Amino acid sequence: MSTKLKFIGGVVVVAALFFGFLAWEYYGRIYSSNVDLEESSIEFFIHSNWTYDSVYHHLEQENIIVDAAGFDWVAQKKNYPKLVKAGRYIIFDAMSNSSLIDLLRSGEQDPVRVVVQSVRRKSDLVSRVSSSLELDSADLMQKLSDPNYCGKYGFSPQTIFTLFLPNTYEFYWNTSSDEFVERMAKEYKRFWTDERKQKAKAIGLSQSEVTTLASIVQAEQGMHPDERDDVAGLYLNRLRKGMRLESDPTLIHALGDYSIKRVLNVHKEVNSPYNTYKYAGLPPGPILLP
Repeated sequence: MSTKLKFIGGVVVVAALFFGFLAWEYYGRIYSSNVDLEESSIEFFIHSNWTYDSVYHHLEQENIIVDAAGFDWVAQKKNYPKLVKAGRYIIFDAMSNSSLIDLLRSGEQDPVRVVVQSVRRKSDLVSRVSSSLELDSADLMQKLSDPNYCGKYGFSPQTIFTLFLPNTYEFYWNTSSDEFVERMAKEYKRFWTDERKQKAKAIGLSQSEVTTLASIVQAEQGMHPDERDDVAGLYLNRLRKGMRLESDPTLIHALGDYSIKRVLNVHKEVNSPYNTYKYAGLPPGPILLP
């Protein structure tokens, strides 16, 4: 074999090895494991205002990815910087750059479970919801205190509390205040079937008034649920006769001091529509979320 052929053969071998190395290097960057976790999976939250640089920075700072440069290279190739989607994602140990980026850019986030519990005040509800979702608590509170906003759903700021039904719901983490209220409105409509509406009508109460009465009954007999039917019957009878309910929990709500254990005559002088010792009928809204 001539020297020239040997030289060409050598060049071909070197080139093959070089390109083979590059192919192996690229394959490793794309498909080899690049996620190293101390547990099998973790939650990763991408905020609505994050850019690609924010995502990259947090993945690196939280020690989720091993080779940050490799992740960035694959992300650029997959055009991820232009496809960042907010949400809650479950990242699994040993994921490759390719599978991690495909997950994050897909927007297929895992929902969170939001527990709407029986709470005393609207602010308590807002606080609990905002601790589970990205939405701004101040924004949600402002909306639930705005007569025009509440009016869109047929409520006032005093009765909007009745829109929320205690239960466990699934939401996407980046749900906005408007999306949250809209979902709750759908659940409310689903709950209030024609049959339930007829039952409310039969006792002379609106849907919000039913919830308001239920809140008083629950507060009155929180320790003795088996007596709630009797208490509700007593209050319904007083309502029919135009009598004052004279309910201690409504007065405590009016005073805003839930540490009061015993209502005194001085307490009964407070001028509030929630003071059922002073004013007949139901108060303007529920005193808790029943």
